[in-house]
Amino acid sequence: MSHCDRSMTPSPADWVLDLCRAEGFAIAGVAPAEASARAAEQDAWFADGRHGSMAWMEKHVAIRKDVRRILDGAQSVICVADRYSLGEDDDVSAGWGRVARYARGRDYHVVMKRRLHSVCDALASRETNHVFRACVDSAPIHERELAESAGLGSIGKHTLLIAPGTGSWILLGAIVTTLPLEPTRPSGLPPDDPCGTCTRCIDACPTDAIEPWSIDASRCISEVTIERRGPVDPKLHPQVGDWLFGCDICQEVCPHNAMTTRNQVIPVHEAYGSPPTPQVEGRTIDGAAFNLETVLDWGSTERSAAFTSSAMKRANLEMMRRNAVIAAGNVPVQVQGGSNLAGKIASIASDSGEGELVRSTARDVVTRHGD
Repeated sequence: MSHCDRSMTPSPADWVLDLCRAEGFAIAGVAPAEASARAAEQDAWFADGRHGSMAWMEKHVAIRKDVRRILDGAQSVICVADRYSLGEDDDVSAGWGRVARYARGRDYHVVMKRRLHSVCDALASRETNHVFRACVDSAPIHERELAESAGLGSIGKHTLLIAPGTGSWILLGAIVTTLPLEPTRPSGLPPDDPCGTCTRCIDACPTDAIEPWSIDASRCISEVTIERRGPVDPKLHPQVGDWLFGCDICQEVCPHNAMTTRNQVIPVHEAYGSPPTPQVEGRTIDGAAFNLETVLDWGSTERSAAFTSSAMKRANLEMMRRNAVIAAGNVPVQVQGGSNLAGKIASIASDSGEGELVRSTARDVVTRHGD
């Protein structure tokens, strides 16, 4: 593969960052397009099976090791971040399934990609001899490592990027380009350690999925509820708690996300402050949770209506009903008695017309409760 001459004098990045800020991105920076410094760690992670059911991640390992492989002649990566939450406490009643905060507003893939394309268009109109490719989870690149290299923040023990004074309630996007730009973080500077001796995320993870700077995705509640297409190990059911889609526990306990005056300087982007439309029966007004009884009764029409303009589209109907069965099995007995959740689970477990994924999950729940 050929790349542009590295001896080209890079242009100042200020005007590029101004374009990003004009599009409403909270933070922006520039990283050099170069090989990953974490290639060996990545190989070991895959070798240990710590990617869980996400076999698709292995398809483009070579690209993950070098961002230049997605664009011939890549010189720079423009990194941006949106803030999607302040981490306010949830007030979710028993019998409701919680949704990770990033998925409560409009689909960030669409929201960020549209604005990144606007930045690309503006750049291309000025730099007509260069190419710009926008990426928002749409290319197999290490967005967190690149953002760290650009100076947007540092990767914490929970493996998420922590932006100084902002925390880790952020979404990342990137523009890979052949345009040589001055990096916004001095080269050769080792990454900061934002965690020190803190282990709150490790201690709080109900499934023990977190080790310092590494995640065992096969045990992560987010992987289990969002990515896994098959059954969930019954041993993990109790630890899933009331999470219906995703999990925020490691971020909820992170000191960098504490509700202070300092970390509220950068606002939440307006797109993530409103739930998807139209309003759907059985969902909280802010999109924080869904009524589990309602989800257990969903068909394809109800799921489609609930996920309009939402990042939750990644989970199909059977996955959502499976997740609802698991969360319903964790509802306290005193609440079960005042609802029809137990009856619904028992009915699903004995219904030969049910799909095997949902039915087998219900049987596991019934067995666990010995009822």
